[in-house]
Amino acid sequence: MQSSPHSVSPVERTLRNLLLALLTFGLTGLGAELLALGHYEDSWQLVPLVLIGTALVVIAWHVFDRGPVSVRALQGVLVFILIAGGIGVALHYQGNMEFQLDVNPDLSGWALFAKVLHAKVPPALAPGAMAQLAFLGLIYTFRHPALRSRHT
Repeated sequence: MQSSPHSVSPVERTLRNLLLALLTFGLTGLGAELLALGHYEDSWQLVPLVLIGTALVVIAWHVFDRGPVSVRALQGVLVFILIAGGIGVALHYQGNMEFQLDVNPDLSGWALFAKVLHAKVPPALAPGAMAQLAFLGLIYTFRHPALRSRHT
């Protein structure tokens, strides 16, 4: 008996559902934290909020329609979240570095790097959480059953 290309084992189904739940939980928590911190003072700060909101809408759509279009849409928004996370780390780092150099223009090298990374506001590596969540979501979509060809 040959299984259909969209059939998956109970273990795979469970793992995929857990990954999707963890992604949803993480995005919701991160979005709530950004809102609580007032991360909407300028247009650049709105980017992660818009992307997180978009991802949550796409996830809701995907929960009700597990077809290939919703999987591809999820992959697309996750790639944008991954890129935004990387850009966010660079922007946070740059802002911290400028502040540290304003406070102490003699800083350089390792001392400057350490000061920048240890700064509380903005936390230099915080946008990396977005990138981690994007990777988690991309793992969820990796070889997703809805993307399997009917001819394999």
